[in-house]
Amino acid sequence: MISSVKLTASSFPSSESIIRKLPLPKPRFLSLPTAQNGKRSLNHAVSSQKPIYISSIEKFALPTKTQRRGTECKAYEADRSLPLEINIELPDDQARFEAAQKLKIGIYFATWWALNVVFNIYNKKVLNAFPYPWLTSTLSLATGSLMMLISWATRIAEAPKTDLEFWKTLFPVAVAHTIGHVAATVSMSKVAVSFTHIIKSGEPAFSVLVSRFLLGQMFPVQVYLSLLPIIGGCALAAVTELNFNMTGFMGAMISNLAFVFRNIFSKKGMKGKSVSGMNYYACLSLLSLLILTPFAIAVEGPKMWAVGWEKAISQIGPHFIWWVAAQSVFYHLYNQVSYMSLDQISPLTFSIGNTMKRISVIVASIIIFHTPVQPINAIGAAIAIVGTFLYSQAKQ
Repeated sequence: MISSVKLTASSFPSSESIIRKLPLPKPRFLSLPTAQNGKRSLNHAVSSQKPIYISSIEKFALPTKTQRRGTECKAYEADRSLPLEINIELPDDQARFEAAQKLKIGIYFATWWALNVVFNIYNKKVLNAFPYPWLTSTLSLATGSLMMLISWATRIAEAPKTDLEFWKTLFPVAVAHTIGHVAATVSMSKVAVSFTHIIKSGEPAFSVLVSRFLLGQMFPVQVYLSLLPIIGGCALAAVTELNFNMTGFMGAMISNLAFVFRNIFSKKGMKGKSVSGMNYYACLSLLSLLILTPFAIAVEGPKMWAVGWEKAISQIGPHFIWWVAAQSVFYHLYNQVSYMSLDQISPLTFSIGNTMKRISVIVASIIIFHTPVQPINAIGAAIAIVGTFLYSQAKQ
């Protein structure tokens, strides 16, 4: 509703009394009183439900002798349908924001687990037909590096701004990542996927022992107690494994130790760095590829790869090429999503998600590959996984 208020000379006693009683105000954009508070001076009927704001002021000054005394003021009622121009989070908005965050974290976890399961399945298929883990590991890093280079070149993803100091701090992380990646692949080439992940669930024990004896870090008693079911469960699963292989067992153990050092170096070297999780892992893959390639050629070599490749193609057919491509792509994607999730969730939530990821991989691999499992072996795996969960709780 628009209303106009005109105050003539009769509304004021005299110019002298105005000057004597009131100082000359400076024009301001202030709200006028509502109708209820202004009944003493205004006879206009306006709504008492909405505040009145000044729309325009004309001749807002003291009249001279030759001018007509008067002030013309136009006012309007505020429209409540218009949004407030201030940042206020209402309860409903806060609830929607929290729900969106939970949904986002859930999508991260579901994607992470699904990609990891698919990678482990195709990785095991490739290793069964082509038992060359060094080349398989190299192809995984090469594919991921190529994907990120294309993304940066086409500006699908923003390239990271790095310097020489960044690559220096990343180098020990890349060395540990390379060792852990190759060791895990060697393990899965010798034993069942489920057994490798059962042993890898003992990584928290290595983390505590390395941090305690090499870094001098102290932990609460609950953390040390949570290691007992982890160590006991892994030992029980290893003893009762039907297809136990020492190379596969040692590969999983070395992978645990290497990834512990990777996490330690990463925490020390990346403080204050403004590189996103996605780009951080991309740089890590590039550097790991440069480190791994000469060792892969020295350990296995092109001649062995050529013979093994021809044999795999003759036995599996063209599908083998798809297996290799799938395991390489999904390896990069699941690691990339895990690093991206670290930007959105706490370390405790990430640890719980990692534990649940191992459960999904173990169950899926047993079903798909028809891995024979004894009851005592399953109990050992369950104890180790529960211990890992308790560790993540006690660590916080």
